[in-house]
Formats: sequence, structure tokens, C-alpha cells
Amino acid sequence: MNITIVGAGRAGTSFHLALSRAGHLTHLVHHDQVGAIADADVVLICVPDDDIALVAASLPPGGSVVAHVSGSKGLDVLAPHLRVASLHPLMTLPSGELGSRRLAGATFCVSGDDVAVALVESLRGRVIRLRDDQRTAYHATAAVAANHLVALMGHVDQLARSAGLSLEDFLPLARHALDDVAELGPERALTGAASRGDMTTIDAHLAAIPEVERATYVAMANAAFELAERRRSQTLA
Repeated sequence: MNITIVGAGRAGTSFHLALSRAGHLTHLVHHDQVGAIADADVVLICVPDDDIALVAASLPPGGSVVAHVSGSKGLDVLAPHLRVASLHPLMTLPSGELGSRRLAGATFCVSGDDVAVALVESLRGRVIRLRDDQRTAYHATAAVAANHLVALMGHVDQLARSAGLSLEDFLPLARHALDDVAELGPERALTGAASRGDMTTIDAHLAAIPEVERATYVAMANAAFELAERRRSQTLA
């Protein structure tokens, strides 16, 4: 396919490289160059969410499928175009090169014109479809799975520094814990003081760590308590 990608940031560059390697003819343009777009089978908008509607409205009319890669936006932001689609990768794209490799074989949330499915298939990806009323909860889940996980590692980094250690010392532990979640599920993978209801140890932790980090620790400990309670409920059921 002949694909024009609007937006030369991390997402746009990732899709440009991945789709070109999949055999498509791709053109990468900045958002202020949309007036020159012509003869594209697909125009793929890879700009910040708040700018999608403006870019779509500025595109010249034609027979192209106009699509975006946002997880939070529906198809209404692509008006007034008749053929519209969206394909959101459930994947982090930290740079163009690394992101392009991750897009190959990724899971995509797809809606609209079937050309989106064809693009995902060309990347050997997996397609999931959602109703419009599921999209916000889907995107919130994606944010927690990626962004909040990174923020949690920032918390670990600060705690490690307070103990005279580094984040790298704790990354193998974190990786194995995530592997356990994948293999066993969150309830069975949970270990530690909160899983045992060991308030003495938790109180000692709170006394030892920097005050600025205590609220985050308490929030995560409470989440662990709830997870442990679900595990007990499942065991009794």
C-alpha cells in the first residue's frame, strides 16, 4: 500500500520504519505538510491526541482511508472523511528504531475500515476489537500497564537510593515477579509482607524509607492487601 504518515515523532517514525519493512511504500511528513498529501491509499495520523481532529480536518478530501493510532480517541475525530479507521498498538514506542521492531507481531486495537486489519496483518500482528463504550477503560488499562509500571520503578529507584543501592540491583527481582504474574496470575504470584498481613514488617518499612515515598508505599501495600484478600476468597470458594 501507499501510506502517508503524518507526524515524525516516536510513533510516526516507528510506523514508518515498520510498515516500509513490511513492504509498503511509506512517506513520512510533518503535520504542517498535510496540504501536499496526494494519491495515498492510507493517511496514518501519528500526532498527539489533542491534535488529531485538527490534522484530519486539514487533510484534502479524497479516496484515502484516514486513520489514527490513538488508544483514547474514537473515529469521530476523523470527520469529515468517509473512510476512517484506527489502529492502536498495545506496545511502548520509546524510539523509532526500537518501536518499529516492537510493532512487528504486536497486538493492535482496531476499529473502522478493514484496511486497518490489513495493515496489522502485514505486520504479523494480532487484532482485537472493542465497542466505543469500552475504549476509555481499555486505554486506562494500557496506561497502568505501561506508564504506571514505569512510575512504580521510579519509586523503587528512590527507595534503592535511600538504602545505598541502585535500581539495577532490583530489576532482576522485578522481572521475575512479572514473569510469575504471566505464569501464575496476580493472586498466586503475590508474595511479601502484605500477602501475609504482616503489619509489623510494613510499619518497619514505613519508618525506614524517605517520608516523601511513604504515600506511594502505602497505596501499593493497600493494593497488595486487596489482592491477597481476593486470593483468600478464591481459595475458600
